[in-house]
Amino acid sequence: MLRNIIIGLLGVAVVGLGYWGFQEQGQKQTLMITAENNYQRAFHELAFHLDQIEDQLGSTLAMNTRRQLTPALAEVWRVTSLAQEEIGQLPLNSIDLGQTEEFLYKLGRFSYQTSIRDLEKEPLTDKEYDTLTHLYQHSKDIRSELRKSQAEMLANRHQWLDLEKELEASQEPGDNTIVNNLEVMNKSVQGFSETEWGAGLAAIDDLNGELKKALTGKEISKQEAEKIARQYLEMSPDVPVHVSDTGDGLEYPAYTIVIDDPEHETNYYMDMSVKGGEPIWFLQDRQIEEQRLSLNEAVEKGKAFLKRTGKEGMQLIDSKQYDSIGMLEFAYVEGNVRVYPDTVTLEVALDDGDILGYEAKDYLLNHKERNIPEPAITKAEAEERLNPRLEVMESHVALIENELKDEVLCYEFFGVIDQDTYRIFINAEDGQEEKVERLDGTEPVYQFS
Repeated sequence: MLRNIIIGLLGVAVVGLGYWGFQEQGQKQTLMITAENNYQRAFHELAFHLDQIEDQLGSTLAMNTRRQLTPALAEVWRVTSLAQEEIGQLPLNSIDLGQTEEFLYKLGRFSYQTSIRDLEKEPLTDKEYDTLTHLYQHSKDIRSELRKSQAEMLANRHQWLDLEKELEASQEPGDNTIVNNLEVMNKSVQGFSETEWGAGLAAIDDLNGELKKALTGKEISKQEAEKIARQYLEMSPDVPVHVSDTGDGLEYPAYTIVIDDPEHETNYYMDMSVKGGEPIWFLQDRQIEEQRLSLNEAVEKGKAFLKRTGKEGMQLIDSKQYDSIGMLEFAYVEGNVRVYPDTVTLEVALDDGDILGYEAKDYLLNHKERNIPEPAITKAEAEERLNPRLEVMESHVALIENELKDEVLCYEFFGVIDQDTYRIFINAEDGQEEKVERLDGTEPVYQFS
């Protein structure tokens, strides 16, 4: 009797182990399919975005106006950021892509720095046009080699998991066409020296170094970074979030966060500081549909987002529209003073009001407690220093940075001469004219009381 019971229990155990093994095998297979799908998605999106980079850079060479160049270069920065993230998602740890990653990183910095510059006051120099020409040529080389790898993978139905195993088994895999094409792609940008980028990159390096000093607070874990990202973007718990350490390109420690939201057919990419858990920037990558919201409605969406994410006391200072995207700039207001160093930039989709882009480096770098003095001269005295032909439409008290990077309290005047709109800053201490800007193509926010 006991023997029969033992045999029966053993039979149940064998069946149970078999069922458990079957479940484990099924789960493993599901994970492998998911991983392969993610690798394939990242690779094909990388190819698409490298096509976009080449097209955008080629277009900039024929442009001659700030109205076109600024959004075009901003788009190069956006797409380059996406391409960097996608390279980081591929299982290529054993392949040296350092030159390609460095090229994309510097391309992003160059395009961002140039796009935020006032190109009417400081148009592109001949050297910068030469730089754009070199960038365009190198982007063609990178795109061409990656497309060869893509064609090879599609024609022979290669799997990234198989390539990953091959790379793990040997530091120097045999005659693998995909690897060879990627290595050729990497070598194609080795000749692009640091001096060809011009002086603009130094400013970004300085900014990153200053940001490293400015970021404070306790260091957060990857789990805490995921939680903050979900709250920031209002993501449901079932949406997968991938958190990894950033590469060596940044001077400040940060996490790179990738969110794949298939339900809404979109991806999010974010950099978050390790110290303090501050989102530094994020981008949403999706197709923007036909415009259904006005720019004013987008402004309200932007204000609600900033309030929800803890950026209190922000005021809209500039707004523009490019196709179905609203570009909004907000500055911190202390008392009645607009603090221009503390700015946040948002991109809002005009199809559904989503926040497509967020850039808070200036805010994180400069936001602090200040002892802002009272103006030494009155607004009327400052207005007397203006060109008598200027018809003043609006005025504010504002804190700005002068050319020496010193913070200066000013009176800010918006006004028109003939058909042109100007913003003029008059020093509130000594009445000197600090800065004059012509606001062609912008929409200043008039607040009549």
